[in-house]
Amino acid sequence: MRQRREALGISQARLARHLGLTFSQVQKYEKGTNRVGAGRLYLLAGFLGVPVQFFYDGLVSLPGGESGPEEPGTEPDEIFALESAFRSIADPETRDSLLALVRSVAETASPPKLRSIESRIAATHLQTSFAEDRRRIRK
Repeated sequence: MRQRREALGISQARLARHLGLTFSQVQKYEKGTNRVGAGRLYLLAGFLGVPVQFFYDGLVSLPGGESGPEEPGTEPDEIFALESAFRSIADPETRDSLLALVRSVAETASPPKLRSIESRIAATHLQTSFAEDRRRIRK
């Protein structure tokens, strides 16, 4: 949660305001001190522009010994390297163009189920200026 929030440049206070929480509650979620309920996780995913499954990336097994879905190409090191490189790009137009390119490639390569989830998230209207940023990037 923290990695995605920071990648988008959103403060804990802004995220807390959107969710109707206190800044300290968001801190506790990010540290793992408090658990995040399913409804709250859904709201977080919508606000951060990711499917709920994003928060489960890298999870090898579920409690009870069941195996979780393993997706190739979601290595945490690769994601961190990509995020670091993206954040180092100073020009906002270049970042927007790169993000549009990555989304386009991901859309053509992703399975239909993931595209369906992404379209439902995209259809969710957020009441913040962040929603406007997301729409501008997608154009």
